[in-house]
Amino acid sequence: MGEQGEQRAEDTRSAGTPSEGTQSHDPDFPQRFVEFMRTGWRDTSLSVSPRPEAPQHAKRRAAVSAVFPGETLVIPSGRAKVRANDTEYPFRPGSDHVWLTGEHDPDAVLVMRAGGDDTLYIRPRSPRDTDEFFRDRMYGELWIGRRHTLAEKSAELGIATADLATLPAVLDDLAPGRTRVLRGYDPAVDTAVRPAGDGMRDAELAWTLSELRLVKDEWEIAQLQDAIDATVRGFEDVARVLPADRTVSERLLEGVFGLRARHDGNDVGYSSIVGAGPHGAILHWIHNNGRTAPGELLLMDMGVENRNFYTADVTRTVPVNGRFTPLQRQVYDIVHRSQQAGMDVIKPGVKFADIHQTCMRVLAEGLADLGVLPVSVDEAMSKESTLYRRWTLHGFGHMLGLDVHDCAHARSENYRKGSVQEGYVLTVEPGLYFQPEDELVPAELRGIGIRIEDDVLVTASGARNLSAGLPRTADEVEAWLAAQREAGPRLPE
Repeated sequence: MGEQGEQRAEDTRSAGTPSEGTQSHDPDFPQRFVEFMRTGWRDTSLSVSPRPEAPQHAKRRAAVSAVFPGETLVIPSGRAKVRANDTEYPFRPGSDHVWLTGEHDPDAVLVMRAGGDDTLYIRPRSPRDTDEFFRDRMYGELWIGRRHTLAEKSAELGIATADLATLPAVLDDLAPGRTRVLRGYDPAVDTAVRPAGDGMRDAELAWTLSELRLVKDEWEIAQLQDAIDATVRGFEDVARVLPADRTVSERLLEGVFGLRARHDGNDVGYSSIVGAGPHGAILHWIHNNGRTAPGELLLMDMGVENRNFYTADVTRTVPVNGRFTPLQRQVYDIVHRSQQAGMDVIKPGVKFADIHQTCMRVLAEGLADLGVLPVSVDEAMSKESTLYRRWTLHGFGHMLGLDVHDCAHARSENYRKGSVQEGYVLTVEPGLYFQPEDELVPAELRGIGIRIEDDVLVTASGARNLSAGLPRTADEVEAWLAAQREAGPRLPE
């Protein structure tokens, strides 16, 4: 937008002038070639139909507008980010923008005006009388494929569209005191619309969007189930190539799951954690440069992000050789009891803090049984102590949805210090981690890390485990692993 957008538009209309999407190593085409490239193209149209989820997006926009009557709201999808020189990271739109529009492309900006006058500003397809369609690596259709026209995009998403080139004038005309911007996604938008006062108006928009996203509608729950089902298949794929009697690299297992994620969805929802042996005790181990070993445990924290950007988040810890040792099983059973206790207390109106304390109490009791706690369970659980957390640093779980840590801008009184409600989807993921260097635990415990994580929907009567397709008890895990190995490797269909 702004000067950059206007300059790109001017560049692409100038015959023989490289557009912003060209690079220094591109050929310097002669004018005759440029003119030749503009001729002889048959026009085509995309076959588009309204997305079935479009009515949900319209309802969400209406709900947001109702919170801010008489105001204009600006929500960008975000810009592509440079990875190295002229290559970019795969684009992933901002979750709030997706939740309101269903748009997947970069550079889009939603402008919501009073009275339901909502317009999505997008970059339309390249006309054939400019250089852009064959010269611009970022937007040219010979480089990235056919893009939607304004009418096609409008028909698909069920929202009015306008050319992105007209957005700067629209933004210039907005009154700061009656405009709120979701900031941090598009620097040109952030610059064009200065925040009013201390920025709290924009912060209020951000937390309102997060809090409205806390409750998932039926379509969203179906999307999450779709991502979770693909994740179950991914764990099965990994189990089928995990040998019991020799080592393999963590990256091989990461790659097998990544194949499933890319095939069945959009991608992985976060960097996969594949922790073999002592790496399982490192909470966010994403280097994945170790190797499995028979007799050790393998902790895998992985999730498929589906085609509409909803993500699963599941963790399983398995014995590489197929059988837990007695000590491994004892620790595993403690974690499983903790998780089950947390699930059992979940119902509408229960405080996040109470779910946390329920899970942590079971872990602390288990640590006492292992002879690890230096104090009593009650003292370890006290606010002045929490010594048990040396071996379990994180909380019981978090919200899940379009982001793996969903609704992150919600105010604490409506999230961590609040209560769960019907329609929430959250993880329950207690764990115990004994670092190899920890001299306060017996040597036989050092290097053991166990986490069990499932994705749970809060219903009117309690909790429903959406990831129940994967086993959780020690006996079930051993039987499941044996069954997957017997079935053998498979390719996604």
